[in-house]
Amino acid sequence: MMVQYLALKAEAVDCLLFYRMGDFFELFFDDARAAAACLDIALTSRGEHDGEKIPMCGVPVHAADAYLARLIRGGFRVAIAEQIESPAQAKARGGKTLVARAIVRVVTAGTLTEDTLLDSKSSNWLVAIAQAGGVYAIAAADISTGRMEMGDVADGALEAELARLGAVEIIVAEGVAVSGITRPRATFDSAKGEAALKALHGVATLDGYGAFSRAELAAAGGLLAYLDHAGKGALPFLAAPIRRTVGEHLIIDAATRESLELTSTPAGRSGSLLDCIDRTVTGAGARMLGGDLSAPLMDRTAIDDRLNLVSHWTAESAARERLRTDLRSLPDIARALGRLSAGRGSPRDLAHLRDGLSKAWDLRERLSTIDQPPALLVALLPALAGHGALIDRLTRAIVESPSIDASQGGYIAPGYDAGLDDLRDAGGMGRREIAALEARFKGATGITALKIRHNGVLGYHIEVPARSADPLMVADSGFTHRQTLAGVVRFNAPELHEVALKVTQAGAHALAAEAAHFEELTALALGSAAAISATADVLARLDVAAANAECAVELNWCRPTLVDHACFEITGGRHPVVEAAVAKSGGRFVANDCRLSASDRLWLVTGPNMGGKSTFLRQNALIAVLAQAGCFVPAASAILGLVDRLFSRVGASDNLARGRSTFMVEMVETAAILAQATDRSFVILDEVGRGTSTYDGLAIAWAVVEAVHEVNKSRCLFATHYHELTRLAEKLNSLSLHNVRAREYKGELVLLHEVANGPADRSYGIAVARLAGMPPAVLSRAKSVLAKLEAGRAATGGLAAGLDDLPLFAALVEQTPTDPLRETLAAIHPDTLSPREALEALYRLKSVEIDDT
Repeated sequence: MMVQYLALKAEAVDCLLFYRMGDFFELFFDDARAAAACLDIALTSRGEHDGEKIPMCGVPVHAADAYLARLIRGGFRVAIAEQIESPAQAKARGGKTLVARAIVRVVTAGTLTEDTLLDSKSSNWLVAIAQAGGVYAIAAADISTGRMEMGDVADGALEAELARLGAVEIIVAEGVAVSGITRPRATFDSAKGEAALKALHGVATLDGYGAFSRAELAAAGGLLAYLDHAGKGALPFLAAPIRRTVGEHLIIDAATRESLELTSTPAGRSGSLLDCIDRTVTGAGARMLGGDLSAPLMDRTAIDDRLNLVSHWTAESAARERLRTDLRSLPDIARALGRLSAGRGSPRDLAHLRDGLSKAWDLRERLSTIDQPPALLVALLPALAGHGALIDRLTRAIVESPSIDASQGGYIAPGYDAGLDDLRDAGGMGRREIAALEARFKGATGITALKIRHNGVLGYHIEVPARSADPLMVADSGFTHRQTLAGVVRFNAPELHEVALKVTQAGAHALAAEAAHFEELTALALGSAAAISATADVLARLDVAAANAECAVELNWCRPTLVDHACFEITGGRHPVVEAAVAKSGGRFVANDCRLSASDRLWLVTGPNMGGKSTFLRQNALIAVLAQAGCFVPAASAILGLVDRLFSRVGASDNLARGRSTFMVEMVETAAILAQATDRSFVILDEVGRGTSTYDGLAIAWAVVEAVHEVNKSRCLFATHYHELTRLAEKLNSLSLHNVRAREYKGELVLLHEVANGPADRSYGIAVARLAGMPPAVLSRAKSVLAKLEAGRAATGGLAAGLDDLPLFAALVEQTPTDPLRETLAAIHPDTLSPREALEALYRLKSVEIDDT
């Protein structure tokens, strides 16, 4: 057995091996140690290897999914080794032969299909990354629903794309400098990828799906090869790939997504924008809404189509509620199809397809009667039709509520197969004969406690209490002793054997017939997989539209107006998540306006901590996301020019694992904004420069404001405590000053949370410290120090002295002097140099050309 185990383990060296032994999956050696620690189960031992006991642990087969879920969450990959023949087949091969086993599946985070292992409201993306001709590309698949996307990645946007998808597993070719599971470079071949896609979809050319680049095809090749490896030759259903082009959706980098908490927070989904607005009633709708928020559109026509559909359901409250009631009863046909295509489906999945497709048909009939329907609804409805032959077949074949376990049978409806009905009748008659036989045996023996029972080892047998067994032990009693247990004795009888044989044979034949029907019906369903997938997408889109309408009506949101020019005019804007939290505590959220235009595109916002600056910045960024995702927005009115990139540098965090302090993270993110933002971008910056000394921080903040204004020319909200920056309003034409209002009343700070024109008069830092519970002695000392500092500033001109004499930033952009010698010297770290490296550094210094001017 261990020879067989080690041979299988050699096929899956990077996985834990679940080795099937009867009713358990067993793990040995290091796999056992790792699994026992992760699952918190007992680690035992069995036998010896090289003179040492073999570590061992196991999990029951019937509960394996729960343990698999914990291992996958723990970052493990698991190979499943099943018995591929019965003990009888092994015995027929002759000798003392071990039952053959083989790895039938590799379970990874990106290849899950089981409901018990997946979140019904979240997509489960597996992403392959390839590089060809200096260009990165991705191919992504969610095999639980069959969705597939491909696309080249813009310079510097790979991390943003991975964050958009929320990839649960990433695979990369050897040599590609991206973190992920490394796979052989040969599998990331563009020619093989093209051939695999053609074979998968049964087409002679991919032109109908888009003009794919070499890098995209290479990524697809790597993805399909990995799925083939994980499924051991069985590829799941994948719909035609959707080609994502650069500029198709609003680009949001990973730091901005985390800052704005679009779809998740450190605590999970709870508290995110998605959680706040999600009114969907189906898992598919929730997944699609998450996708919409993750990838807001850049096509005004497509956005307006979504908004028109939301507007329709907003105006029709009774029809909206009826639609949501209908959708609420729908099964998740996309995930049912995914399980069937992966070979892990059940009779219940076939029933889900039957019920879902049937209700989709009824829904289309009703929605088709709407007067003047939105254009998007007209385009969606045809996908709800069809499937008539499949619905009819499944309705006739599958019982109303079948079991998940196909091995138990009983899921094929009576009347579908006359031969199967005969087998069931034979089995039923046999069971009635057994009941009559039991009554006759009781009468003949006088043992009223006699029972005819069945188990998997003995089959049908007679069981009597031990105290009554002696008469049946007599040689001519007509009964044959089979087994003695504590309290009972078991027997057989010739008449029972004959009847039991009929029942067993009829049952086995019935199960085989049902299994054949299940395979046939699954193949029939998979033949319409693409059309079923399209129906599932339409049902999800209807759910999202109705849910967005429900949210808009419930929260009094407005329809945004999208325009081509770069404006951002929000009246009465609110932060949806904060407003919901305030409402729960019985408070009222203070709405604020924000009007950015070509002549007033950069707002410098000052005011006290806790005054609402960060909330104001974030709420406007969220409004942009919601609008371009096709949702109504939390405002009285909203007119927005499309945003191509969204950036947020808000809050303080570090990344010590990568050697980055809080200030370093801030500078890295700010640098990325300055390098990538365009005149169509929307940028929010909060307290840039606060992580270092006052003079350094002010200097950096000053330069960043100038760069955003003069070079990037983005729409920008810049919050700061550096009041010296307000002087820039005199030099920068498109910068205006604003503040969050606060007042001190009887020594107490009153935060009004209102955004007003003009700069703040001061930061109220000590008043905020009092609110935080700072000790009185510390507050008193802080006041005296502040008075000294302010007196010194008044006498010397303070930090702002000399700033008015600085030349404008624009005049310096192309005139920044360089000193090659200083740059070369700065790059040398003497403490780390070997003698040879030091000598080479000297030679480099001698070769530096110096401009004497």
